[in-house]
Amino acid sequence: MTKVTLAALLGFALTAPALAAASGDADHGEVLARHWCAACHIVAEDQEHGADNVPTFSAIANRQNFDAAGIANFLRDPHPKMPDMQLSTYESADLAAYIATLRK
Repeated sequence: MTKVTLAALLGFALTAPALAAASGDADHGEVLARHWCAACHIVAEDQEHGADNVPTFSAIANRQNFDAAGIANFLRDPHPKMPDMQLSTYESADLAAYIATLRK
């Protein structure tokens, strides 16, 4: 393997997660949100109940510093308040793309 080929492969490996976040499937993200997230977050306008102490997906989408790639990365590294859903890079990108559709 040449140095140029190796450098190209390494470059792709480093940018693949960002590309996935930028091109997520919002429809699949909604399915994932309703399955994994709706127990705590209000993930859609037709949802009536969620936990009181967590932001709605609409509120997340409308934050001034909203960044779909940042949300996708956040979802891949859960914190103690969220369950470890073990989302793939593509699933986290799909969820982030769905959240981005709620921006007004």
